[in-house]
Amino acid sequence: MTSDTTDTTGSVKARLQSDLTAAMKARDEVSLSTIRMLRSAISNAEVAGDTAAELSDDDVIAVLQSEAKKRAESASVYEEAGRAELAAKERAELEVIERYLPAAMSDDELAAIVDEEVARAAAAGAEGGRAMGMVISAVRERAGAGADGSRVAALVKSRLAT
Repeated sequence: MTSDTTDTTGSVKARLQSDLTAAMKARDEVSLSTIRMLRSAISNAEVAGDTAAELSDDDVIAVLQSEAKKRAESASVYEEAGRAELAAKERAELEVIERYLPAAMSDDELAAIVDEEVARAAAAGAEGGRAMGMVISAVRERAGAGADGSRVAALVKSRLAT
């Protein structure tokens, strides 16, 4: 059900399409509805703005990350409200979305990058809050899609506070 995502632009979209077909054949309702929702979100992103444009794989990944974040937040809200069945549905959709996302960077790997960038900022004379934006953008560039922005920001903030 998986395919190589490095062959051409649009390959994540192509993988979604082939997995949609497989989910139909397997009668996997969760995967089927989630993949349809993802394809819709990607289509909406392609036509958003002044002109329609084909999204690159990186742009598609960004859309998928946004959808994953929505599912995680919704599941938390439902759990707090005592709606376990709805939280379980959101978590099931999140599992499907995560199949298409790059592997998350480990805490140790991310911490090492943050420490290097904090040291680089300090060597350039930027410390504390003034270095925050510079360090976050450098870390995001190096970590790419493997690290969530809120995770990066929290770690940078804690490292700059010490």
